[in-house]
Amino acid sequence: MPPSQRHRRERETGYGDGLPTPFAERVLDLVAAIPAGKVMAYGDIAAALGEQGPRQVGTVISRWGGGVPWHRVVRASGEPAQCHEGEALRLLRVDGTPLRPDGTRVVMAQARWVPDLGRPGRRTSVI
Repeated sequence: MPPSQRHRRERETGYGDGLPTPFAERVLDLVAAIPAGKVMAYGDIAAALGEQGPRQVGTVISRWGGGVPWHRVVRASGEPAQCHEGEALRLLRVDGTPLRPDGTRVVMAQARWVPDLGRPGRRTSVI
């Protein structure tokens, strides 16, 4: 990736410096609000905020998500984050999140959380 593109991407996502950007703070605030037993997909978060995309949400969570319930953010298929599947599934079970019979994915139809952001004109349903 050319340096100019890399720097632009780092400014947009906050990746590259130690402090979260305003976008990252909005992502983390939304993740912190996900109730136990519920989840959101990376794309759900981007759609609810009306900005960026699932990859940028994933970057924020991987960089600064240690202080929020990161395990409540899953792939659209219901699978937990790569490299942390075991810990995420353990925490999801503790939360009482509905899982498929094989225990490897969330039942998204039952567990998906749609936040009420209370903003006129803001898309709040991501289903």
